[in-house]
Amino acid sequence: MSRQGQKPAGQRQLRVGEELRHALAVVFERGHLRDPALSGVSVTVTEVRISPDLRNATVFVMPLGGDDVDGVVEALGRAGPFLRGEIARSVKLRYVPRLSFQADATFEQASLIDNLLSDPTVARDLVREDDAEEDEPEEEENG
Repeated sequence: MSRQGQKPAGQRQLRVGEELRHALAVVFERGHLRDPALSGVSVTVTEVRISPDLRNATVFVMPLGGDDVDGVVEALGRAGPFLRGEIARSVKLRYVPRLSFQADATFEQASLIDNLLSDPTVARDLVREDDAEEDEPEEEENG
C-alpha cells in the first residue's frame, strides 16, 4: 500500500517486506525477547514497509487483544537491534534494514467504519440507495 504523495512500492520492496514480516513473526513466536513489557504478549506483525533503498523498514504491529499498544511498540523499539540480528540469521539480504515499529491503526479504522455503517441513519440511506437501484428499469440491448 502506498501513502499519499509516494510512488507505489516496487516488487522487490514488497517481496523483502513480506520476507521480513515472516521472519519477525517466527522470532515473536519463539518468544526469546527478554524485555518485561514483551513477556507473555503475543504480537501480530500486520505489515512491513521498506524504503526504496531497502535500508529502513517500518514494522506495523498490534499486540493480541490490543492491550498497552504504546508500551509494546516502545519495547519493540528497544529490542530493534536484537530483532535485526535475528533477521540477519534467517533472511538472505546484503543489508538488513533498520527497524522502526508503529502501532497498526487499521483495526481501529475498520472498527470506526463498521460503527458508521451500522448507525441507523447511515443504514437507512444505504437501504434507500439499494432500493433505488432495484427500481430502475433495465435497459434492453438492441442488436
